Amino acid sequence: MSSQSQAVAATVKGERKKTRALSPVTFLREITKHWAFYAMILPGLLFLIIFNYLPMFGVVIAFKDYNPVAGIWESKWIGLKNFEFFFKSDAMWRVTLNTISYNLLIMFLVTSISILFAILLQETGGRYRSSIYKSLMLLPFFLSWIVGDYIVYALLNPDQGLLNQIRELFGYEAIDWYGEPSYWRIIMPLAYLLKNVGYTSVIYVAAITGISSDYYEAAEIDGASKLQKARFITIPLLIPVVIILSLLSLGKIFNGGLGDWSAFYTLPRESGILFSSTDVIDTYVFRALKGVSDIGMSSAVGFYQAIVGLVMVLATNYLVKKYDSESSLF
Repeated sequence: MSSQSQAVAATVKGERKKTRALSPVTFLREITKHWAFYAMILPGLLFLIIFNYLPMFGVVIAFKDYNPVAGIWESKWIGLKNFEFFFKSDAMWRVTLNTISYNLLIMFLVTSISILFAILLQETGGRYRSSIYKSLMLLPFFLSWIVGDYIVYALLNPDQGLLNQIRELFGYEAIDWYGEPSYWRIIMPLAYLLKNVGYTSVIYVAAITGISSDYYEAAEIDGASKLQKARFITIPLLIPVVIILSLLSLGKIFNGGLGDWSAFYTLPRESGILFSSTDVIDTYVFRALKGVSDIGMSSAVGFYQAIVGLVMVLATNYLVKKYDSESSLF
């Protein structure tokens, strides 16, 4: 089974069509021929330009002493002074290390557990049963972190929390979850897992659905078990999807929670004791700028996050291209 399954995966890999760049004339002909399909991407393209590319011009605020009355262009240039408050602060290394370590851990755990759940969902059999499981797994994704905060507090409340009541029931002492930072190095990734694994699993379920059933039928004839089919067919064919999603996530690695930093601000309830474990760049900047209200400083940190994110995506894409050029973004 092992050699044949590997051969199947290798065959699939070999069947990938090699893409090549179109000339401008060929590209225009392609658009003219299939204009209806290209027209359908227009709303999404406009959204991307208006809300993602046009705001990029505002990055000049990071290098100016911004004055709302004078406007962006008439404000005075001050070089890198807006960056100093962050790079000279004592918290820089703490929040930077927290941001990177949490994001890498969350990215690894969410990806691996989502693939596992996606494979298990495919094996449940029964259309309605699978739909019920997917709906239950998706539910936490649509809850806000405010609701999540109340749920976490109900579980971890030092006095009446459910976990402490269970511990006391079995004769153990209650734990002050909000007074010990080390606990939150586990609580934060766990909270993100509970919220996002269901959503990501659905993406991988869709990818698995696109795998031709011929491979599984051939493996069954060969006497492959479910574990062998998952190991030698499903997981190898999911790697391109994993790479694409990982590359997209790496661009947000300098944002708390891969772009969703609300949990780092909401769940610890701004407890200063927990900052060593829960403070990331976004929460630090948000708290700092609530006091000084300086748009230039916030733009400077946002620019720093964007540049580092871009470098990480380019570097990772370069490494992926070396390993498998068909799986790289460009």
